[in-house]
Amino acid sequence: MKESREIVPRPINEPFELERPFNPHLVAGTERYPGYRDAFAQEGFGLLEYWRAIRKRLWLVIGIAVLATTAAAIYVARKPNIYQARSIVQVDLEQANPDLITSDRQRPVSAPDPSYFNTQLQLLSSDTLLRRVIKDHNLDVNKDFQDEMNKGSSSTLRSMLKAVGLASDDPKKPADTNSDTSLVSSSLISADEIADAIRLAPYVTIIQQNLFVEPVRDARATFKDTRLIEVTYRHTNPELAAFVANGIGESFTTYNQERRSGTSRKTSDFLQQRIADLQTQIRTDEVNLVELKKDKGILKTDGESTLVMAQLSTLNRQLLEAENDRKLAEAEFNAASRSPESSRSLVEDKLARFITEQENSIRELRTDVGKRTAELRATRDRLLEVFKETAPEIKEIDRQIESLDLSLASAMTKNRLELEEFRNRSSSVLLESLRTNYLKTKEREDKIRVTYNQKYSEAQGQNIGAVQIRLLEQNIETNKGFLDNLRKQESSNDIAAKGSDNNISVAAFAIPPDKPIGPRRLMTVFAVLMLSTLFGMGLALAFEYLDDTIKTTEEIEGLLQLPALAAIPSIDSMPRRRLLLVGKNDNSEPDDVANSELLIHADPRSALAEAYRQLRTSILLSTAGHAPKSLLITSSLPSEGKTTTATNTAISLAQTGASVLIIDGDMRRPRLHSVFGIENGDGLSTILSSELSEAEILGLVKTDEGTKLNLLTSGPIPPNPAELIGSEQMANLMKILSKHFTHVVVDSPPITSFTDGVLVASMVDAVVLVVHSGKSSRQVVRRARQLLSDVGARIVGVVLNNVNLNSKDNYYYYQSYYHRDNYFRSDEKED
Repeated sequence: MKESREIVPRPINEPFELERPFNPHLVAGTERYPGYRDAFAQEGFGLLEYWRAIRKRLWLVIGIAVLATTAAAIYVARKPNIYQARSIVQVDLEQANPDLITSDRQRPVSAPDPSYFNTQLQLLSSDTLLRRVIKDHNLDVNKDFQDEMNKGSSSTLRSMLKAVGLASDDPKKPADTNSDTSLVSSSLISADEIADAIRLAPYVTIIQQNLFVEPVRDARATFKDTRLIEVTYRHTNPELAAFVANGIGESFTTYNQERRSGTSRKTSDFLQQRIADLQTQIRTDEVNLVELKKDKGILKTDGESTLVMAQLSTLNRQLLEAENDRKLAEAEFNAASRSPESSRSLVEDKLARFITEQENSIRELRTDVGKRTAELRATRDRLLEVFKETAPEIKEIDRQIESLDLSLASAMTKNRLELEEFRNRSSSVLLESLRTNYLKTKEREDKIRVTYNQKYSEAQGQNIGAVQIRLLEQNIETNKGFLDNLRKQESSNDIAAKGSDNNISVAAFAIPPDKPIGPRRLMTVFAVLMLSTLFGMGLALAFEYLDDTIKTTEEIEGLLQLPALAAIPSIDSMPRRRLLLVGKNDNSEPDDVANSELLIHADPRSALAEAYRQLRTSILLSTAGHAPKSLLITSSLPSEGKTTTATNTAISLAQTGASVLIIDGDMRRPRLHSVFGIENGDGLSTILSSELSEAEILGLVKTDEGTKLNLLTSGPIPPNPAELIGSEQMANLMKILSKHFTHVVVDSPPITSFTDGVLVASMVDAVVLVVHSGKSSRQVVRRARQLLSDVGARIVGVVLNNVNLNSKDNYYYYQSYYHRDNYFRSDEKED
């Protein structure tokens, strides 16, 4: 036999130890529920849970399926029949015509190439070919195509999506052909062609949406490739479907013929226009050449040089000399005009140079006179041998000698005078002389430069004229060469266009079909039905996954690892005939609802009363050795039914003959006095706020005659309920009451909202946590359990309150148990 241990409540002011105190509930729970963590671990939904979640929201699944299927049926019923027309195009290898092969137009013979067939396959559905089909067959003015474009642009769904920004402008709307396309035009395509392609783009899109181009394969034995291409087009008009399919094949064969022959519908016109333009341009250039030679008078010297160029060369040399003289004179003038010191220095330099020059000049003159005098004296000596000194020849020589001496003396005198004059000259006179010399040299340079610029401009004009004449001559020669080539090409293209064979042909033309191929209405409706059903089931499972409330006892045991003591059904889910008013007889009206807090007393044979008796049994057997004397019934949040549970639990305990006291520990929103219809005068707050004796305390306890239940109301609402609950008086009060009553049931405020319940939980033998079915959040309930565990509270289990038996969540769990009214009714009939 297991050893029982005495339960000693821990005082409120006792510090919480790391090692948790002995908890009979945990021991008993471990023994009686050893597989909590393994059996109720969260492993996701099983098949049965999936079915229950879907069954619970079956009308949601059915509603979505019916709505989607009905909408799909209406949609496919309004869609017109679609017809499919088929034509076959044959693609052979390219073969050159041997009669047309020349040296300047030779083509290699085509070899088998798989990429050639694939290329033609892609060209059949290209935008370029479809634009040509539209223009060749005037599909852009076809009434059916216009209606389809208008229908696409006026779509209600597209308008709604466009209004909320989920769709752009209608892509089928023809673009503005007046827009500027010069930015995208190039040498390969003109601006008119680009504008035309933009205009036809919506029609191309319409054809591409319903066009299918596939190669034909022989599948009788094995898949074998052929040179046939199947062109299939679908439309609501069978004649138009056949017309478009044939038009694509016809335009494709014509396009290939033009490509192979190297010509097109515009080639001949282009060549003729180009030839006429070149002839006109050549004639114009020749006339301009004659006029230009007449206007530009160019006189040439020997070689390629002209008279103007020779004059320009002479002027260039003179300009360089004048520029050098001007620079020297300018340098001297600038040097002399900087400052008086510079002027004196210049005068001294000039004087030194002048003296040197004069001395050199006198020295040279003296040397020359000396040489000539010596020569004349030598000649006189020779003549004296023949003549006398009075002879005229001798006198002439003497006169010459005297003349040389006089010229030497005169030169020396002049030199001395010039030197004196130069020494007497002032620096201002010298500066003015230098300035005059500078201005003369500059004026000479400017005159030569003006003449040079005139001749240079004249030479430039002649050079430009010569270049223009040469360009015109080259342009005329080039255009004549182009003209000869274009004439040869025009002749060659005319021959090639008439002699080339087309390797692409239409093997089978399309005819208007008799039977439509779509839409597949029945299959579409069935597919929508299946998909909408799956979507509804997924949505139901998603709602179930997002539902965070607790609904069954299995969820409680798996989440909190605590036993579910009982499941209390809601009053609305019980049979109405069993709900009787307290103090009424059996003739009461069936619509009157009894006071739910005293229902176990009003109808002890109801399933609700049986649920509270099951709760009583679970509480009495929850602790080892003996039943708990003090019991706290609380909840995590308000309005979860803790007061109702506490009242009916106390009544069920009193029905065993035990002395039971129920305390209204909710001193914030007390309800116990209103349940039993008594005054809330002195009560718990009076005891905790006063020094009362044990007899005075027991004197405040009231007794309900109907239920034989002892009551202690909350008393006046104090300003500090938590301080009163956590005081030493509260712990002493619980000890006193436990000695005089078999069971003490305490109703406290929600523990996650106020600390009152947590404080009381540490003073009682057992705690029962009330959870509202379908309302209490798992996170909040888990938080409440953690708060109670942190203070060492002895949680004996959880009560699932207000269970809706009509809900599909709980129907499978509780239908057999709580519908035992049939058993009571059978007893009544036998009685």
